[in-house]
Amino acid sequence: MSVSTMSPTVSAASSSTRWVQLGLGLVAMMSISSPQYVWTLFTKPLQTSLGVGLPAIQITFSLVIVLQTFFSPLQGYLVDKFGPRLLIAIGCLLSGAGWVATSYVHSLTGLYLTYGLLCGLGTGIVYVGIVGLMVRWFPDRRGFATGMVAAGYGFGAILTTFPIDTMIKASGYQHTLVVFGCILGVVGAVAALAMRMPTADDALPAPAVMSSGKSVGPGEMIKTPVFWLMFVMMTMMSTGGLMIISQFAAFSRAFGVADVVVLGMAALPLALSIDRITNGATRPFFGWVSDRIGRENTMAIAFLMEAAAVTAMVLLRNDALVFALLSGVVFFGWGEIFSLFPSTLTDTFGTRHATTNYGVLYMAQGIGSVLGGPLAALLHDKTGTWLPVFAIIITMDALTGLLAFFALKPLRKRYAAA
Repeated sequence: MSVSTMSPTVSAASSSTRWVQLGLGLVAMMSISSPQYVWTLFTKPLQTSLGVGLPAIQITFSLVIVLQTFFSPLQGYLVDKFGPRLLIAIGCLLSGAGWVATSYVHSLTGLYLTYGLLCGLGTGIVYVGIVGLMVRWFPDRRGFATGMVAAGYGFGAILTTFPIDTMIKASGYQHTLVVFGCILGVVGAVAALAMRMPTADDALPAPAVMSSGKSVGPGEMIKTPVFWLMFVMMTMMSTGGLMIISQFAAFSRAFGVADVVVLGMAALPLALSIDRITNGATRPFFGWVSDRIGRENTMAIAFLMEAAAVTAMVLLRNDALVFALLSGVVFFGWGEIFSLFPSTLTDTFGTRHATTNYGVLYMAQGIGSVLGGPLAALLHDKTGTWLPVFAIIITMDALTGLLAFFALKPLRKRYAAA
């Protein structure tokens, strides 16, 4: 087993620097989360302003996700080539500019070219850029560091949702887009301008888990079976998770629990609140666990736990409280894919091309976003029940967990030793 030759000890200065870099990455991630997670607040006013139906408006959201994920290899390449400081700052400004420009549009095409194009490209650059930076600064804590910034992307909208909703009601959506577009774009860009890659002078510790000493670019990486196994695994986990996310309200109503009051709240909003917290918390938690017991072992635990939680949620679907609580466990077993896969990828293929490499792997999330919602809806329409959808989700979760332990683990060992 070949292992990275970085210094086993970390100087006080380097330790302080990398935690500052993590904090800056967290701020930048939080600054780009609103275009995705607060989008729903703008759909109704945009419908009224543009005089179009909801399906046409929702194409904008699809554009954001597609551009964020399917352009990630190019975005990662640009960050690796020109450095994180410039590219991440540009990404934050593009995302903010997308909101500002949207306030002036009067057509669907304009909406697609502003909110869809600018926010999609901007958030993609920032997301893969920051993940690529963190796996370099934290070779000994890759899972935890990537989990923290990935959690920031989900948690960031918690700080902006209520202020944005209040401002829309008080001053209109256009004014809100301009104000928050400027604030979020500038805050993210300022944080990015203080970021940098680690250098030879930064005495960083050696990796804490199985890690090859190789430094492989995307061209060579995609020729390896270990990459494609990871790609298939991430695609299955992404698709299954997004099947649940996209149709959660629909199947909770079909199960008759959506409006049942438990703990003082209707079960559906209670479940969604719990899910947002667990989906964010799982990323640094399981990342931290993987830094101690290994990536594949952690994947097996988390993915099989999700399979068990989904099974229990379906079997006990008539109990509103149990349904809401188990949904939190389901999301706790899913969100960690955004810390485990990038850290495993860098452990395997090295840090030199880490951002570009993750951009290639991150396309699996794009495939999941395209397949998840439509496939779940299609299966339901064909069968008249959600049970086949859950059967597929449980099968993919269990299969991915088993593949992590029995296929990915030995395959990575052979690759590192070759």
